[in-house]
Amino acid sequence: MEDTALVALLKKRDRAAFTALVERYQGSMKRVASGFVPSAAIADEVVQETWLAVLDGIDRFAERSSFSTWLFTILLNRAKTRGHRERRTIPFSALERDDDDTSSEPFQDHFGDNGQWLRTPGAWGDDPPEQLLQRRQLGETLNRAIASLPDKYRIVITLRDVEELDSNEVCKLLNISEANQRVILHRAHLRLRETIEQHLAEENRNSEGEK
Repeated sequence: MEDTALVALLKKRDRAAFTALVERYQGSMKRVASGFVPSAAIADEVVQETWLAVLDGIDRFAERSSFSTWLFTILLNRAKTRGHRERRTIPFSALERDDDDTSSEPFQDHFGDNGQWLRTPGAWGDDPPEQLLQRRQLGETLNRAIASLPDKYRIVITLRDVEELDSNEVCKLLNISEANQRVILHRAHLRLRETIEQHLAEENRNSEGEK
């Protein structure tokens, strides 16, 4: 069911609609919140506070933006406030000098302006990429890889690729420039690409060993 339909049901106090929205967004919310607070336990508290705020404010949600944008706006405001309270440095405060990645590999060799691969990583075998990416094992590998990314990479790739917010929305939410958002997203893609290639290489070795 689309978010708009679930929101309409939630405004009628439909518990199943609320459960569906929680299941849809909970994982991404925790990954994003974890980038601003010092522990997983506090990230869980921020996520819970956000859902309580959603329930409290759903009648005032005028749907001028998507539900996901509204939801992550609430989440980020609470996560940043809690991060300051816990004296954690917000990872985007020094974003203008993004010097923690020494990779000199040119981004344009791997990705187009829309962030999609120009060439696929490694050997995909006989299955098309769409089917391969749906394999549970690879999906779990990617989820772990996203969770292990540095804070700002994890936050941007979650908002852009997992929740599919557009670049303008993400820039506004995180108060960063389009150029910086693009660099961070490309670097996150490169790291995930390495993970995919390692996974495919291991899968190929296992297949050869079984022959």
